[in-house]
Amino acid sequence: SAGLLENCTGCVLCSEDNGCITCHHRLFLLIWRDGIRQYGMCVHTCPPGYFGVRGLEVNRCTKCRSPSCESCFSRDFCMKCKDKFYLYKGQCFRQCPPGTAAQPGTRECQETCEPGPWSEWSACTHESRTCGCKWGVETRVREVPEAAREEGTACPALLETRRCRMKKHCPGGEHRATG
Repeated sequence: SAGLLENCTGCVLCSEDNGCITCHHRLFLLIWRDGIRQYGMCVHTCPPGYFGVRGLEVNRCTKCRSPSCESCFSRDFCMKCKDKFYLYKGQCFRQCPPGTAAQPGTRECQETCEPGPWSEWSACTHESRTCGCKWGVETRVREVPEAAREEGTACPALLETRRCRMKKHCPGGEHRATG
């Protein structure tokens, strides 16, 4: 049991059989089980799979509820998932849920933006006029469902423009001489 007492660093109270029972006020008490035995240790930061809860009597490391969670903010809100899992709204999934896509490198799922159909092309205009003999521009747009806008998701292009040939001449000729 001499080896166990060496793990009593930061303890206020330490048991030969169970390790730390009470920690100094800035440290967290980490308790784990080995079979039917329970051990305690005082740590500065909680290990992966745990989060720190500060209390009046004791600061404690609490285990994340999900076994696929590597680090959590609270018992039920994961911040980082273990390998082979994807994070979405505080939960870990083997695959990203429908309507989401995995972000490269982060192992997080992000809402996908599915805009509606394109509108018809607008009238061909040049400098806000629909007449002339030069090239103009026409545009078309598509709407995004309200839910996707609220999530702040990255959407594909919602506006397209293309060159077009003006179809009619403006009254009074093409060019006006200024003098």
